[in-house]
Amino acid sequence: MRAAFTLIHRWGGLFIAVFLFIAGITGAVISWDHELDEWLNPHLFDAKTSGPPLSALDLAKRVENADPRVQVSYFPLSFEEGHNADFFVEPKVDPKTGALYPVDYNQVFVDPASGDVAGRRYWGAISLDTENILPFLYKLHYSMHIPDFWGIDRWGIWFMGIVGIVWMFDCFVGFYLTLPRRNGQNGAPYDIAVSSNTRRTWWERWKPAWKIKRGASSYRLNLDLHRAFGLWLWAALFILAFTSVSMNLNNEVVRPILSKLSSLTPDAFDDRAPAALNKPIAPKLDYAQAIEVASAEARRRGWDEPAGAAFYGRLHGLYSISFFHPGDDHGSGGMGVKMLFLDGATGALQGGRVPWEGTAADVFMQLQFPLHSGRIAGLPGRIFLSFMGLVVALLSATGIVVWFKKRAARVARKLPTRDAPNPADRRMRST
Repeated sequence: MRAAFTLIHRWGGLFIAVFLFIAGITGAVISWDHELDEWLNPHLFDAKTSGPPLSALDLAKRVENADPRVQVSYFPLSFEEGHNADFFVEPKVDPKTGALYPVDYNQVFVDPASGDVAGRRYWGAISLDTENILPFLYKLHYSMHIPDFWGIDRWGIWFMGIVGIVWMFDCFVGFYLTLPRRNGQNGAPYDIAVSSNTRRTWWERWKPAWKIKRGASSYRLNLDLHRAFGLWLWAALFILAFTSVSMNLNNEVVRPILSKLSSLTPDAFDDRAPAALNKPIAPKLDYAQAIEVASAEARRRGWDEPAGAAFYGRLHGLYSISFFHPGDDHGSGGMGVKMLFLDGATGALQGGRVPWEGTAADVFMQLQFPLHSGRIAGLPGRIFLSFMGLVVALLSATGIVVWFKKRAARVARKLPTRDAPNPADRRMRST
């Protein structure tokens, strides 16, 4: 059994090591993506004009009028003082070709007071310049920038979900391999004396796996770092692995399994099959009508939060209107904000999401991003998750080093060795 688990840990770990190293380093950085992005790009985020802002709907129309090839897909309905408004856009379908217009940006920054465009960028572009590095790292973290093909844009997300599954199960395999063998020296059970003067219990034999030996060789140091960090932080590592699967393979794996164990409230975006990328569903309601309908429903429900952002998911034909106070767009503990979903054709209410409400399974799914990002614990949680990103990178690197050194030793043992020279042969050659 142990030999089989050793092989699983070796090859499963090698398969995911490089991807987890990248995900760990990027995860440590993107815990602070908003702050770093604003610090690196004040020309995109800092408004230059003072005065009362224009209406969000007016600004959205200006963005679309400036480039008829695009339509606004997401925008805030209120603005932070001194900050530009950011609008996300998607290309329309070119009626001449039936394909999407080629557009080299998907995010537009607009001065709320003047309506001037401060800048554009393609969020997630493969670029290391200051404007794009944070979105690049963010997308690299969860998709490795694996390109879209066959009209599907989720290959990278699915791949990293598979990496998460291997990682999740490897957490248990790795933990098992740190346990001491049941038999002691010469096949004696662990609780029997292994020498005339020593009696080592099972815990005494496991305790070194939790420690890092000082002054050890490079191999021993890497092995100790790999085992000790993996043991002390096992629970946090498992949570990161599980939540990565939950977010990347939500509809494909987690929700179907969870629905067998508990009741999940139907979710319009999760349960409605998306259209093809080049065949988006055009809405019959505009943003103003959708916001009005959703706001009326929110008042009926007694919500005191104002409409804070609007989104149209054109592959699902659904509006999502979010409700939150300015600056609280992540919601309590990263649990998100209240949302209402409307059918883009009829305006009919299609449900919504309310943090901390619903069945146990609903709340469980809501917890995945707050746990993965550390936002559930506020600032200390984000600091800890940055540290955990570095730990994941460390475990990946030390795992590769340990494998490489063991492999080199195995190869060396298999090499043929020269026989020791025979003194008689030397005497014969000298005569």
